[in-house]
Amino acid sequence: MLPVNDLSAPLRDAVLASGCEVVSDVERAEGLIWCWPNPNGLDAVLAAAPDLVWIQLPFAGVEPFVPVLTTEHTWTAAKGTYGPAVAELALALMLAGLRRVGSFARARSWRSLEQASLWDAKVAILGGGGIARSLVALLTPFGCDIVVMRKSDAPIGGARLEPARRLPEALAGAAAVVLALPLTPETRHFVDARFLHLMDPGAWLVNVARGGIVVTSDLVAALQGGTIGGAALDVTDPEPLPDGHPLWTLDNCIITPHAANTFQLGTHRLAALVTENARRFGRGEPLLGLVDVEAGY
Repeated sequence: MLPVNDLSAPLRDAVLASGCEVVSDVERAEGLIWCWPNPNGLDAVLAAAPDLVWIQLPFAGVEPFVPVLTTEHTWTAAKGTYGPAVAELALALMLAGLRRVGSFARARSWRSLEQASLWDAKVAILGGGGIARSLVALLTPFGCDIVVMRKSDAPIGGARLEPARRLPEALAGAAAVVLALPLTPETRHFVDARFLHLMDPGAWLVNVARGGIVVTSDLVAALQGGTIGGAALDVTDPEPLPDGHPLWTLDNCIITPHAANTFQLGTHRLAALVTENARRFGRGEPLLGLVDVEAGY
């Protein structure tokens, strides 16, 4: 367990619950539970641990770790662990946008605004991981027509799949477009002016993935010009979003401070994953949340 921080104690208990031994000398370690959101110091740990086979990372998104990912080790991430909590906020942001909650909350006098309903609406989700699967389950009672755009053709119950080449068809008619993609060279700045013009004029963009997927200047222009209905953002580029940034002032923009999954919300799920993966590692069984080193996620 390195470095020592607030995650160390619960994850230490999680490893012990698996039946594995926790060692204090990294040179003896065969598995490493990394407790820090960035790789600072990890390269030195890897160099000092000749017997190290497996490294568990604490988050689903691993883009900060790409420079240190090596094919010499097996890497796992917390894929799916944070899905339910992030999907919950995605649903809240979607409803808040379509029902204009942000505008009503900012108002200082009684006002009437045009709203849209999520009931029977089309929702497009970009990304097919744990967030998408959890969000599909939350949307099902609304009777939504749910389209998921993902690389894999593995089905997701309750949703239709669309390949990337059919992006215009996936976005057409969608009341909300949810970003749940990993940030990779391929997805960075994927949501640009062209993408935003493919969305319906009243549609809301919901980003619970990474801010770098969106070209922020293009989004500001689309919101100011009425190209789309609005944006609900839990992540931004840059992040934190500076005071005085135009996004703060727009009536059709809702911003939350990367709050979809907090330490309190996610620790018990991460601990459960660590227990299961440590148990599997000790028995030589396939691990959960494997990272594709070449793909970077």
